[in-house]
Amino acid sequence: MFTQTLTKRVLGSHLVDLLTGPHGVDRYTELVAPTWTLGEARAKVVDVRRTTPRSVTLTLAPNDAFTSGNDLKAGQYVNLTVDIDGRRHTRCYSPANAEGGSHLELTIGRHDGGRVSTHLYQRARRGMVVGLAGVGGDFMLPAKRPGRILFVSGGSGITPVMAMLRTLIAERHRGEIAFVHYSRTAAETCYRDELAAMPRARVLHGYTRSDDGDLVGRFGADHLAQAMPSPDVVFVCGPTALVDAVRKHCENVLTESFVPPVLEPPANPSGGRVTFADSGVDVVDDGRSLLEQAESVGLTPASGCRMGICHTCTRRKASGTVRNLVTGAVSRAPDEDVQICVSVPVGDVDLSL
Repeated sequence: MFTQTLTKRVLGSHLVDLLTGPHGVDRYTELVAPTWTLGEARAKVVDVRRTTPRSVTLTLAPNDAFTSGNDLKAGQYVNLTVDIDGRRHTRCYSPANAEGGSHLELTIGRHDGGRVSTHLYQRARRGMVVGLAGVGGDFMLPAKRPGRILFVSGGSGITPVMAMLRTLIAERHRGEIAFVHYSRTAAETCYRDELAAMPRARVLHGYTRSDDGDLVGRFGADHLAQAMPSPDVVFVCGPTALVDAVRKHCENVLTESFVPPVLEPPANPSGGRVTFADSGVDVVDDGRSLLEQAESVGLTPASGCRMGICHTCTRRKASGTVRNLVTGAVSRAPDEDVQICVSVPVGDVDLSL
């Protein structure tokens, strides 16, 4: 502990900052060890498991820049950054580990056409270093644990509720727990063996491509009756159709979904001029998001979820008006930060990009 404290003080001193300028101390310490950075949160992949045909599970050892500045709760997500063909890509993933551990466990489902998920499924290896940027989300267990809890998940949506389940088991929760998970087949079910051996939890599986599970068909009143009638709270994460079905049949539902919303661009683009001031480039608004329009002229702004969750794409709007396609909120004031993945121009816009 003394050595770590001394290291922080030395590396964070003004003298070291002066000597290593203009690049900063991280550009030098990373030559010794890629995760030995003072200001940039990173993690080393210490284990890789491919237990299903469509997922990969990574165990990450975060550096102190991440652990000292974040208090991750079960159910929340982290922003993971990887380099693919010389370009950085950021995505949101919910760790599946219980709260309080020194490592993060990410189980990532491989999606058709998913650049990051496919890259990690095919190429993730021990020793690989990835970027981590913050913790987000309010999909969490309440401080006062409910007595009767129902978890419902679909596909890779299992990870945040698995983190909650593991946390409750580690705490020796005395209430009732039921866990319903939907996947395409038994072979593609993440954590199947662990769930089968899970103490103090009623676990039911439903498969969308066979009738071999504990439950047949889609979530409905009959599935709820088999799992846990009248739960105190329901946590659900998965496709929109599953979330909607749970809301229809249950009360006190808390949800999380990383399924991109359907964004309806304006039927009539404003035709205003969008200026990317830092790059000296401007375009005529064609109705698409600011992110898409920036990419269409060869700019490569950092982005992650592309659905308004992770805030990786946030940029400063110097002037002009934009509308958020998710919330409908309109930003008119100068010098406001906007999420360019879900914002469209309403007239002329000057963006710091």
